[in-house]
Amino acid sequence: MMTNVLIIGATGSLGQVVRQYLLEHTNDKLRLMARDVSSIQNIDPEREQTIQGSVTDQGVLFSAMENIDAVFASLRGDMAKMAQALVDGMNEAGLRRLIFVTSLGIYNEVPEEIDPQGNLKDKPVLRDYRHAADIVESSGLNYVILRPGWFDDGDDTDYQLTSKGEPFVGHDISRKSIADLVMRLTDDPGFGVRQSYGISRKTF
Repeated sequence: MMTNVLIIGATGSLGQVVRQYLLEHTNDKLRLMARDVSSIQNIDPEREQTIQGSVTDQGVLFSAMENIDAVFASLRGDMAKMAQALVDGMNEAGLRRLIFVTSLGIYNEVPEEIDPQGNLKDKPVLRDYRHAADIVESSGLNYVILRPGWFDDGDDTDYQLTSKGEPFVGHDISRKSIADLVMRLTDDPGFGVRQSYGISRKTF
């Protein structure tokens, strides 16, 4: 099975790993979107395209979504504004499948023993991430929200998921593990429909 995947935030630390993982483990075709694509190297012309621009530029975004099956978005900046632009663009393009990265702690789900200051109630910077998640959750899209633990460069894909309403379990997570989950979600549009998953390295 081949999926056409749009990676928004392709030059970020997570976007780069997701790109490489999909190239190595699938035959998916990738469209790589970032504000500046000049740093993207070793492009496979048979499987990859680049598109430069901001997610808030609806013309660029609409072009990026042409003939796409699934969108993976790992963004930085005004998260709520970008989430709304992304939802609007996907609705306009008739595109349904979205994997959207936010942050752990947006639902006050992090136990105190893991991080006593890791929740929205103690960390105002998470408000924008929560607002973005709320926008995605109310969109009606076939979305999956990811709330990863603290990224590291581990070579493992040994991870566990927690659903919205459950306490977050674990602490760290390898970017490679997130990429593996993204692969599963982009290739199977019936997996994780309208779910919000915490993802962390297995602790048992």
